[in-house]
Amino acid sequence: MSKAALMPVEDALDQLLGMANEQRLADSEMLPLDEARGRVLASDLVATLDLPPWPNSAMDGYALNLADLHRQPLKVSQKIYAGQAPDALLPGTCARIFTGAQVPLGATCVEMQENVEVLDDGRVRFLQPLKAGQNIRAQGQENRIGDILLRAGKRLGPFELAVAAGQGLAQLHVVRRPRVALLSTGDELVEPGQPLRPGSIYNSNRVLLGHWLRELGCEVIDAGILPDRPAQTRLKLEQLQVAADLILTTGGVSAGDADCLGQVLREDGKPLLWKLAIKPGKPLTVGHFGNVPVIGLPGNPTSALVTFGLLARPYLLRIQGVEEVMPLSFTVNAGFDWSKAGSRREYLRVRLEAGNAVLYPNQSSGVLLGATWADGLVEVPEHSTHRIGNPLRFIPFSELF
Repeated sequence: MSKAALMPVEDALDQLLGMANEQRLADSEMLPLDEARGRVLASDLVATLDLPPWPNSAMDGYALNLADLHRQPLKVSQKIYAGQAPDALLPGTCARIFTGAQVPLGATCVEMQENVEVLDDGRVRFLQPLKAGQNIRAQGQENRIGDILLRAGKRLGPFELAVAAGQGLAQLHVVRRPRVALLSTGDELVEPGQPLRPGSIYNSNRVLLGHWLRELGCEVIDAGILPDRPAQTRLKLEQLQVAADLILTTGGVSAGDADCLGQVLREDGKPLLWKLAIKPGKPLTVGHFGNVPVIGLPGNPTSALVTFGLLARPYLLRIQGVEEVMPLSFTVNAGFDWSKAGSRREYLRVRLEAGNAVLYPNQSSGVLLGATWADGLVEVPEHSTHRIGNPLRFIPFSELF
């Protein structure tokens, strides 16, 4: 591909995922459940017990054998609370039972207390027709011993961790954290808390991406700010490749005189792709320096946000073994007219109002504030125009984060 060509977004994603498939992390570790949120399961989670482990009541009520209904009113022979082991049900009796309690041997159904009349002598009359299994959660209703509950490659959230806890597990086998060296480039950058020099700006990308990487289960190696000097850039990349699984950079990837990172990667590394048919984010650069992958994000904050979310994020999930790496999206109606058909696919910050995507007024790639106002990104395909009400793909920020 020539340097002037613009690669379609799908092609760039395919190449990144192909690179990720070859570089999947093989190491793993055991972690307590409280520390495993956001991590990726390294091996299948197989059930070691039936759940529930015994039939239990779905209601507060009375357990009985249907064959004894003709004998009603029935005497209450025992009271069963959750956490107790009941006695077998005596023939011709029923048992007072509470939600979650183990159903006694011999009982075939449970009737809710609202449909029961308790007589003055304590015996019980059942007021509605009953059927076998009514209001009983069967043993193994959720899973049986040997069932695969979670596949390797599943990213662990509160639901998955609760499933593991339900099997009595206190720790899980997870893929080790990817080690990501986060490097900012640019003479103009100053870290927050330091005085601004003339012509300088604060480095917001480091904060945005550092938190985002940790949310994805990564170990962040803070490589600081690199000045626009080719020799220093080359030396820093050589140092970082020793410890990192990925070098993630912001800035310096375009074609200007001060864009040293892209220059060094193209001259001394192995470039895979450069310049995408995407807006914002056209200068994205991907390749290797030595044997370590490098993803060079553009320096403008929204360009970094879009390209990290749509391209770097799937890569980082895939190297951890996650198969479903694309964010969920859905169709919304455009709440704006789009009259200029661009040659690049555009991702616009929008807020959903009554099901319509409303544009943030300033779509400049240098404006990050719009991300705090917006609910997500709407995708405008290349070479297309749109009117209010036209359907467009919407990607919520909640999916990207």
